[in-house]
Order: sequence, then structure tokens, then C-alpha cells
Amino acid sequence: MPRVSFAPPSLCLTFLPLVHRLLPSLPPTVRDVDVPPLFRERFILGGYRPVGLSWRSYVLSLFQIHNETLNVWSHLLAAGILGFRLQGPEGQGFSLDVSSLPLVLYVFSAVTYLSCSAVAHLLQSHSEHAHYSLFFLDYVGVAVYQYGCALALCLYSSDAAWTQSMLGQIFLPAAALLAWFSCATCCYAKLHFRRPYPLHRKLCQVVPMGVAYLLDISPVAHRLVTYRCSTVVLFLLSAFFFSCPVPERFAPGRYDIVGHGHQLFHILLSLCTLVQQEALFRDFLWRRPALVREFGEERLLLACASFPCLTLCCTITALAMRRRAQTQLMKEQR
Repeated sequence: MPRVSFAPPSLCLTFLPLVHRLLPSLPPTVRDVDVPPLFRERFILGGYRPVGLSWRSYVLSLFQIHNETLNVWSHLLAAGILGFRLQGPEGQGFSLDVSSLPLVLYVFSAVTYLSCSAVAHLLQSHSEHAHYSLFFLDYVGVAVYQYGCALALCLYSSDAAWTQSMLGQIFLPAAALLAWFSCATCCYAKLHFRRPYPLHRKLCQVVPMGVAYLLDISPVAHRLVTYRCSTVVLFLLSAFFFSCPVPERFAPGRYDIVGHGHQLFHILLSLCTLVQQEALFRDFLWRRPALVREFGEERLLLACASFPCLTLCCTITALAMRRRAQTQLMKEQR
């Protein structure tokens, strides 16, 4: 009877040292008292990465266990799923035309905000300047997603009565303005307020986003009366965990690595985005044949052209706030 050997092949013996060199051991995580106040989170006592390491170290920390690991991976996985689903609602691929362009922009906006968030949480510990810059980028991604969602809901999910109403006529300009305003207020709150953060800092972030969300879902408000809408439930739960440091408030230090409020916010928001995309795919398949006839090709192209304009405005705002942050940090170092 032949003998089975479990000895590793010579190729593995050659490959393992190479992996060890490419992924060197990283510095261990530290306590909250070992990082500057800017990088601390309330009731999170450990699992922080040291500040001031090389960029390469933070990139490699993607494979390290720390208090940002689930924040990064939850959004990276969701972005990967969304990007994969862009091949088409039925796996057959898109024939990119005017009627499918809003859906492509929606998926692009979702992947953008998830990716920007993952990058911000992965690299923000490099320095104070990097911390501000990356979270400003994160807020740009959120604003872009807000408008991408509003654009798709307006064109694929609204009914004729809503489209012809006064709200329907001003919807897209108002959605773009509120998306930019959300980006600007989040950047301002991030830069202006210092720890311990006052309540109105959170209000400065949550209220504009909440108003934008209420406007963005107005094309499907008629459905909420007769159908259960899981996206609304997931969004409200994610907003709760974003606003309240629960459950870590009741057991500081116990949920440092797994289970703190911001992680639950990330996971719920990722699920909300995935559910939203599936619903929009169904609306797209139902509405696509008559979309150009209902809205007109020029109006559809104009609506889609407003997407890069909004992105540019938010990017300029974030760059201006980044410059202010750099000036402020230089003054504090003198």
C-alpha cells in the first residue's frame, strides 16, 4: 500500500521565506494613552496602531488585528461585491447606453464611498495631517454616493405623479446641493471641534445627512406606506450606531477589536447599500424599456452630467479644508 507523505513540497519551502519578507511582523497595537487625542475613540481603550509608521506598515496592517480591521474589511468586501454585480442584474453584462448610465453611476458612487472609507480607516494613523486629509476624502465619497443614489431613485423608482410634482422638478438640484452641504459640514465639524467632542459636533454631521436622506428617498416614499422597506430599517440602525457609542459605553475596553458601535455602523451601512442596489436593479429592469421615452435623452444626459460636477465641487471643498487643516497644524506646532 503506498505511503502518503505530508511533508511540504520544496516549492513551499522556497515560497514561505519570500512571504515572510514581503509581510514582515508589524509593531503591536497600543493603548489609547499611547496615541494623540485626535486618534482616540471614546470607550475604546486598546487596539490602536502606533502613529508615525511608514505608509507601507499601515497598508500591511490590512492583515493585522486592530480596532479598525472590521471597519476596513466590511467596506472592502461590500465594494468588491458591488463591483462584481456591475456585470449586470442577471450576470449578462450591461449594454452601456443612456438608460443604463444612471445605474452605472450609482454603482460607481457606491464603490467610491466604500473604498474611500476603507482607505481612510486603514491609513489614517500615519499622521495628523493624513488623518484629516483621508477623512475629508471619506466625506467626499459619502456625498458622491448620496447624489448617485438620488439620481438612480429619481430615474428608476419614481412614479409619474411624483416626477411631475414640484418636488420632482427641483429634486436633482436640491439633492446635489444637500450632498455638497453634507460634505462641507462634515469637513468643518472634523476640523473645528476637538476632543472631548460636544454634542453639536455630531449634530453638525448627522442633521445634514439626515435631511439629504429624507429628500433622496422621496421618490419611493409612496412605497413605504404599503411595503416594508429593509433599506430604511438598516439605515436607521446604522445612523443610531454612528451617533451613539453603543455597546462600548457600557463596557469600556471589552469591544475594542470586535463589536463597537462604529463597526456595527459600517456593517449595517454595507448591508443597506447591497440591499439598495438589488432593489435598484429590479427597478432598472422594469423601467429601462420606457425610460428614454418618459424623460427624453437630453434630460437623462444632463442629469448624468451633474454627477461629475457635484464630485468636482465636493473635491474642491475637501481640498480647501485640507489646506486649512495643514495651516492649523503648522500653527499648533510652533
